[in-house]
Amino acid sequence: MLILAALAMAATVMLVVLLVAGGEEEGSRPVAPAAPTRPPGPPSPDAVLPVTPQLLAAEVTQTTRALRMAIDAWTAEGNPLRERPPENLVLLAMHQQRLAFAMNGQPRLGDTTLALLPADVRDEAADTVAARRALADIPKGDPDDDGGGDEPEPPPIRTGPPEPPDLLREHYDAAAERFDVRWELLAAVNLVESGFGRLRNSSVAGAQGPMQFIPATWEAYGMGGEIDDPRDAILGAANYLSASGAPEDQEGALFAYNRSTSYGEAVSRHAGAIDRDPRHFYALYAWQVYVAGPDGTKRITGPGL
Repeated sequence: MLILAALAMAATVMLVVLLVAGGEEEGSRPVAPAAPTRPPGPPSPDAVLPVTPQLLAAEVTQTTRALRMAIDAWTAEGNPLRERPPENLVLLAMHQQRLAFAMNGQPRLGDTTLALLPADVRDEAADTVAARRALADIPKGDPDDDGGGDEPEPPPIRTGPPEPPDLLREHYDAAAERFDVRWELLAAVNLVESGFGRLRNSSVAGAQGPMQFIPATWEAYGMGGEIDDPRDAILGAANYLSASGAPEDQEGALFAYNRSTSYGEAVSRHAGAIDRDPRHFYALYAWQVYVAGPDGTKRITGPGL
C-alpha cells in the first residue's frame, strides 16, 4: 500500500506557499476589482504581489485571462506534443501560482479576494486555493509510525524536465481508456506527487517515480513496467486506482493511494478545475517548484535557472 508518498514532496518540497501581507477591515463591503497597473509583457518571476483584496482580485483576474489566451495561442500554433510551453506562458503561470499561494497563505485575505473574483475566474481560483490548503493539512509522517525514534532526514532535492504536456496527456488518455479512470484525476495525482515529473526524489517512505510508488505496490500494480517511466507509472497508477474502487468510489481510491482525506481533497479539487476547463492542465503544468529554507522560499525550476 502507498504510505503517504507525497508528504515529503507536497508538504516540504514542492510548490511552497508564498505569503503576502494584507487584508480588509472588518465590516467593509467588497467592491469590484479595478485593473491594476502593470508594465507591458508577462510579469517577472519576483514581481511584487498586491496586498489588498481588491488589487489582488484584479491581478488574479487579469493574469488568469492572459494565461488562458497564451495557452490558446500556444496549443493552436505550437507543438505541445513535442515542446514545453514558451517562456511568456510559463511566466504568467508562475505569477498565477504565486497569487494562488498568497490567497492560500492568508485565509482572510484569500477568502475576501475569492469573493471579489468574476464568475469566469472564481471557480478555478477557489479550487486551486482549496487544493493547496488541503495539501498543507496533510499530517506529516507515516500514520503507522508510533512516534518512536528520530524522523528521517528529507532526501536531497533533485529535479528534471517533465515530458511535454500533450505527451503526458496521451499517457493519461491511454490509462483512462484501459482502466476507466478519468484523465483529469491522473493528471492531478501526477501534479501533486511530483509536479508532473519535475521532482525526481524518492520520498522518505521510499516511494519512487513520477507517480510515487512504494516498490512493493509497484510490484503488484506496475505490470512489469519501469517505475521511473512516465507512461508506465501513469498506467500503474490507473491500475491501482481502479483496483481500489475508481471511478465509482473516487474518494476511497484516493485514500488507498495516499491515506489522507486531505490528499484526496487536494487531488479532487485540482482534477475538478481541469475538468471544468482543460486549459487549466497547461497552466498547472507550467507551475514551478519552490523550496523552503532558512532564508525563505527559493524557486529551483523555471526561467532563468
